[in-house]
Amino acid sequence: MAVNFQPIYVLASGGERALEELNITTNNIANVDTPGFKKILLKEMSQYIPKNKGDTKDLFVFPRFEDSPVVLSQGVLEKTDEPLDLAIQGDGFFNIQTPNGIVYSRNGHFFLDSEGYIVDARGNYLLDDAGNKIQLETTENLSINEFGEIYQNGELVATIKISNFVDVKPVGETYYKPNSNEIPAEVIISQGYLEKSNVNPVKEMINLIKAQRRFEIYGTLMRSLDSMEQKANEIGRA
Repeated sequence: MAVNFQPIYVLASGGERALEELNITTNNIANVDTPGFKKILLKEMSQYIPKNKGDTKDLFVFPRFEDSPVVLSQGVLEKTDEPLDLAIQGDGFFNIQTPNGIVYSRNGHFFLDSEGYIVDARGNYLLDDAGNKIQLETTENLSINEFGEIYQNGELVATIKISNFVDVKPVGETYYKPNSNEIPAEVIISQGYLEKSNVNPVKEMINLIKAQRRFEIYGTLMRSLDSMEQKANEIGRA
């Protein structure tokens, strides 16, 4: 007796989507306490195969991955009083120079390296509005205003570059790359604050439970289908 592969494809695809949802939700939960982290969603689509105008018995649908958009809503600001902790209020990103090029981030937890350059936790450089690295003498007598202008001992040192995009994609370590052209940024920079993640841990735990149940259901259905196919083959041979 011939095996009907259509329901197997449907269930296998559904199980793969459920696993992707588990991975994304787990990543969101793991970054609840990461400054500037933005929640990621899983967007699915329904795929019909084959696309024909013939018999409906040959037409079936299964879930496919479409996109994993980043939710860019504002996170709550947390006061730290650290001179190089910076929070962005509004739509925009810090420009960060890495060995692989410029990336964008909302994580404003910065430090001075051994040469006095402002860097993030991974040693990558914060850039000014001219695209240059920013070097300071110390963190004393340091003031950063709402426009991102950095003053030390009352003298203007640099202005932090903020870039804005309609859509971005995550590239790891709270870094993003643009999926669209740059648009004007209207932001306020708050010194001595960090923007918390916009992930709601309670909602994400609920989503995690739902994703686990969904994955288990697909697994159970595939095992049941396999059992039914085996019994049908046994009857066919009888």
